[in-house]
Amino acid sequence: MVVEPRAGSAYLVVPEDGPGHGVLVLHSWWGLDQSTKATVERLADAGYTALAPDLLGGVLPEDADLARDALAATDPNATAALILSSVVALRAHSAEPTGPVAVLGYSMGASWALWLGTRQPDSIDAVVAYYGSQDIDFESLRAPVLGHFAEQDPLVSEDELVEMQAHLLLLDKHVEFHRYDGTAHWFAEDTPAGAADAAASDLAWTRTIEFLERHAPARSA
Repeated sequence: MVVEPRAGSAYLVVPEDGPGHGVLVLHSWWGLDQSTKATVERLADAGYTALAPDLLGGVLPEDADLARDALAATDPNATAALILSSVVALRAHSAEPTGPVAVLGYSMGASWALWLGTRQPDSIDAVVAYYGSQDIDFESLRAPVLGHFAEQDPLVSEDELVEMQAHLLLLDKHVEFHRYDGTAHWFAEDTPAGAADAAASDLAWTRTIEFLERHAPARSA
């Protein structure tokens, strides 16, 4: 595995046996932390070239209040521009520099992932969203969507989740949503708020890799 800890303002890992299909990883409000980097590395172990841009400019909040403040201090337009440019950067390191990439996001990163799939439908061939939602018009979205959601989650209300799923289904989009019993927000990450739920995060990861292999395989046939 070839690791490039700082590719501009991002963490990039290319599989040892050469570039694979690209996966853009968008972190939660905890920043580009070790949990996010571990996700990038696990994707590379599965054969993918993975890139996680630093959406908080190096900030690693130590609690939820600081994370909320850090997120509030960001410029959404600048974040959007960074995400769009990260797609271009990722392509340059992937097996198909002119082809689409997948995107995987956590919490706020999941919201951005759903936005990206809709904003650039030709560039994204799969979307994986961990406990994040969007209320945008998904008409332009073409990529299939896999969603992982907690049983109890004050940051993603039941109404938000039901409305988003209904909207996607009414538009005849490919949607796979899963709920994980006994879990709360951040269940798939080690964060200052607590450790990941091992059983739920492992199941979600298995489903994620299976989903990616169906819709955005690491290697071309």
